[in-house]
Amino acid sequence: MARIVFAMNLSLDGYVDHEEFAPDPPLFHHWTEQVRGLTASVYGRRMYEVMRYWDDDHPEWTAREQEFAAAWRGHAKWVVSRSLQAVGPNATLVEGDLATVMGELKTRLSGEISVSGPDLARSLTDLGLVDEYRLYIHPVVLGRGKPFFAAPRPPLRLAASERIGADVIRLTYVPA
Repeated sequence: MARIVFAMNLSLDGYVDHEEFAPDPPLFHHWTEQVRGLTASVYGRRMYEVMRYWDDDHPEWTAREQEFAAAWRGHAKWVVSRSLQAVGPNATLVEGDLATVMGELKTRLSGEISVSGPDLARSLTDLGLVDEYRLYIHPVVLGRGKPFFAAPRPPLRLAASERIGADVIRLTYVPA
């Protein structure tokens, strides 16, 4: 049975915004290894549209960026959207009941399924399907934006903490 993990970069005050801070080289390498180890990813529409950047090669990419793109392209993706009509390579548009589709994926697959997007994570948490939350906290205060937790959560228990790179702390929580 697969485990569903919600993991994202966020500011000290709890907001996610990929345009406000970027990973340093050690954190970028960490993310590449994380993606390489995934069984699959599930995206909300907005996060999927951001990540589609990695579908196309860019001549200015460094070797590290090419490595990340290869890892991202290499695993299966499911996209939850009411507005998209089609998705890119190695991706499946989720149609039908989210609880049923995700329950089947969790039962059928083994390994780790990453969920990306606070609203999607909220929906999956409400369904009792998220097994772990990984908060990659950057030393930035935004004061606005999309919160990591899109709604109040049930009690969580700290399972691990780790410093990654110069300034990022990863906190791992599981439902209590």
